[in-house]
Amino acid sequence: MSRSLRGAAAIVGVADACSPTGELEHFGRDLETRMVLEALEDAGLGLADVDGICHAQSAMSFAEYLGVHPRFTDSTNTGGSSFEVHAEHAAAAIAAGVADVVVSVYAATPRSDRKQGRSFGRVPPPGPNPAAEWEWPYRLRMPIGPYALAASRHMYEYGTTSEQLAEIAVSTRRWAELNPRARFRDPITVEDVLASPMQCSPLHLLDCCLVTDGAGAFVMTSAERARSLRKQPSYVLGAATCHDHMMISQMPDLTTTPGAVSGPAAFEMAGVKPDDVSVLLGYDSFTITALLHLEDLGFCGKGEGGAFAEEGRTAPGGQLPMNTNGGGLSYTHPGMYGMFLIVEAVRQLRGECGARQVEGADIAVAHGSGMVLSCMSTLVLGSEATL
Repeated sequence: MSRSLRGAAAIVGVADACSPTGELEHFGRDLETRMVLEALEDAGLGLADVDGICHAQSAMSFAEYLGVHPRFTDSTNTGGSSFEVHAEHAAAAIAAGVADVVVSVYAATPRSDRKQGRSFGRVPPPGPNPAAEWEWPYRLRMPIGPYALAASRHMYEYGTTSEQLAEIAVSTRRWAELNPRARFRDPITVEDVLASPMQCSPLHLLDCCLVTDGAGAFVMTSAERARSLRKQPSYVLGAATCHDHMMISQMPDLTTTPGAVSGPAAFEMAGVKPDDVSVLLGYDSFTITALLHLEDLGFCGKGEGGAFAEEGRTAPGGQLPMNTNGGGLSYTHPGMYGMFLIVEAVRQLRGECGARQVEGADIAVAHGSGMVLSCMSTLVLGSEATL
């Protein structure tokens, strides 16, 4: 079955909120609304233009709050990859004429909530939960435990080392040094990573993402309309999603994620190869997550991710600029980081990133990872020159 969304839709507005303190003043619907309005302002559009809403909890509830009556609604929640999935679905809806202007939004303030004693609760998944019977009794620490299993297996299968995983954290921090909005900017070394407290073997504290407040939004419309708006459009060249498990015990291969399916499919739709990519924004909940993306998206062979990460290949000035805002490891991570991948990808294509700007960036990949390496969604974005 052939299908293509190539060039039919574009991201025309983005916004995100974070803080070097890790805390934000606003929260809840107030913060979400601020993000939507900021992203619309970035695009040169208004709330009256919106006829599509994406929200990972309830698009209906959020649309009601905004006073919008959308023709397209999407409440897909695949964890951290939700927003790449939203972008794929929105592009399809726009291409089909179902909607004209679609917004997706995310906001979470876990750091402030804990300090302020706020609790919004967690909604359990609908229906029976097999993990309650087959995984929870074994007390695997969540969410880090599944990633530690993947890292351990990768080390066993391919000889990957803790030092190589640490190289990813070091390179990501080097990008954060260039970002005044990043939570952590002090330089770190491989030795610092290895000396940080062990959390769940073989992952150390500095192998793990942050826990911060954060929020973001993006706006999409047709390629035709995008050309008349305020900012340079970031065109959707390719998009694909794949998930192959929910529980980590059901992952077919702990060393291969569903990105091995979504990545090649998105690249094929886009008509590009990994070597054409200027910037990779790959979900980095843990260093092993980022390493698996490098392999499964085809930037190196299976088992070669550790060696690829050495010598600063993903750092400033490296072969493959990766997570140029500082990533979930050093920039921000409020729980579902995929929104921030898209925002940074768009800003890199626009040339808006200041000291961390990748010169000549014209193709950016936002690759989201949801749940426990469960659902991968790959979005290939390009500038006008790539159409």
